[in-house]
Order: sequence, then structure tokens, then C-alpha cells
Amino acid sequence: MVGFPRDRKAVARHLRERLVSRVGSDVKSKRGNAMMRENKVKTIWKSGGAVVNGWLAIPSSVSAEAMAHCGFDSLTIDVQHGLIDYSSALPMLQAISTREVTPLARVPWLEPGIIMKMLDAGTYGIICPMINTRAEAEKLVGACKYAPIGYRSFAGARNSLYGGPGFSPKAANETVLAIAMIETVEAMQNLDAIMSTPGLDGIYVGPSDLGLSMGREAKLDQTDPVVVEALDKILASAKQHGVHAGLHCGSPAYAAQMIKKGFQLVSLSSEMGMMQAAATAAAKSVRQDAGLEAPKEAAPLSGSRPAY
Repeated sequence: MVGFPRDRKAVARHLRERLVSRVGSDVKSKRGNAMMRENKVKTIWKSGGAVVNGWLAIPSSVSAEAMAHCGFDSLTIDVQHGLIDYSSALPMLQAISTREVTPLARVPWLEPGIIMKMLDAGTYGIICPMINTRAEAEKLVGACKYAPIGYRSFAGARNSLYGGPGFSPKAANETVLAIAMIETVEAMQNLDAIMSTPGLDGIYVGPSDLGLSMGREAKLDQTDPVVVEALDKILASAKQHGVHAGLHCGSPAYAAQMIKKGFQLVSLSSEMGMMQAAATAAAKSVRQDAGLEAPKEAAPLSGSRPAY
């Protein structure tokens, strides 16, 4: 065989060199043309559409995977009021990635450490509670974005696995969402300052805390004229500043109504709330049809739960 080394070690070395050379060039060419994995939320927003978001409160990768198969555009892991910590959230993110559903997370508070940790785990957007001032909105954006926009620390954790070969600081800055929750009277007084924060992608209304802060009832699907007026004001400010507005809803009918009103992301209750509602209704239906009495220990189903 002309030009091919006959010594066994030389042959092995020659094959390894050719293999490394070929694989290396393939990876290089793929990375050169690769795009970071799509953020479906951003894609829908760019087209002028509205996002239907699911909400995860149960610390289970199985329920997260099941919800990923239910037709939602995105799923939010609730690390604030849900029963979920980081060690539970990680396998939930892996389960969500079995489908083309964009993973988001609501963090417990405006704390850069947990924000960056959730992003490194593969979250594509952060919903942060109780953003009341421009300074707090800037701090949120900074934690979500790499330099020169923000101060997010760079590491190739699961974010690069989920993002794909096109993952880079620049691509991540263009892909990851920073979403501030508007849910207090103080935030209402600073709407324009918050909405005009550079790099802020969206706002998310917590209707229960907003109502509570205004001295009204803490509930989803607000119909109280005072709270509805506040929602209208928030939506108008978001549109004025080119920021996408989201809202937590309790029922599909109310969510559809809010989309028609102009909200571009609506969340439906939570998997825990929907499971409880469906299970309670099913048990009640069977007992009524069979003429059975309801058990005394059955908890009454409140239309305002869960109050996010």
C-alpha cells in the first residue's frame, strides 16, 4: 500500500490524526454556521402573536415533561411560590427539552446568584418578582445579560448544551429574556421609568399581589374596576415603550380575553391548580351521578386559587 505506514503504531497514529482532523473540521464548520436554539417566545413576539404559557409549581420532572406535551409555547418553573428549588428545577428543565417548548423560570427574588444559576441550567428567560424601580429593573437586566450589556458571569454549563453549538455570549444576549414583574403600587408609580429600562424584554403582572397592594382582593382574573384600570395603565405603558406585557390568569376564557385586549403572554393557573380543579370536578361528577355523598374532608375548590 503506497504512502501508508506499515508499522502498527504508525498506522494507529496515522488513523487517529486523520480522524481528529476530519472531526475537528466538521465541528468547526458546523459551529461557524450554527444558530443558538430558538427562543419560541421571542419568535412569537416578533411575529406579533401572543404566547400561551404553562406554569409549573410541582417539583417533578415527570409532571414537567407531561406539561411539555400539552401544547404550551413555553413553561415557567416557579421557584418563588412553587414547591421547587434548584435541584428540582434542573431535571425539570431536562424534561421540558424533550419538546420544542421554551423554558422560563420565576426566581424567588432579585438576587443575581440564583438568576445566573437558573440561566446556566438552561432557562431561556427570567421572570423576577417585585420590580418596583428603574434601578431594580437595571439590576435584573444586568444579571440576565453578558457584557457589554450586563454583568452575567460566563460559564459553559447546561446553557451551552441546551443552546447548542451556536451558543455564545452575544447569541445568549439576543436570546435570553429579562422580564420584570409589576405587582405593587410603587411599581405603578414608576411605570415609565421601569418600562424604559434598556434591555428589558417584558413585564409580567402578578394580579394577586397588585390587587393586595392596592387594598383590593388578592386573586387571579381580576374584574375589580380599580385593578382593571391599573392593568390597562400597565398595558398602555408597555406598548408605549415597546415592552411585551404578560399576565397570570386563572381560566382559559379570561386568558383569551386578555390576549384580545393586547397582552402578549398569558399564563394559565398552574399544573397543580389544573390538576386539583380537574380531579375535584371528576370526583364530584361521579358522586353526583351515583348518588353518593361527598366526603367531609374534601377541600372546597376556590376559583381564586392558586393566587399568583
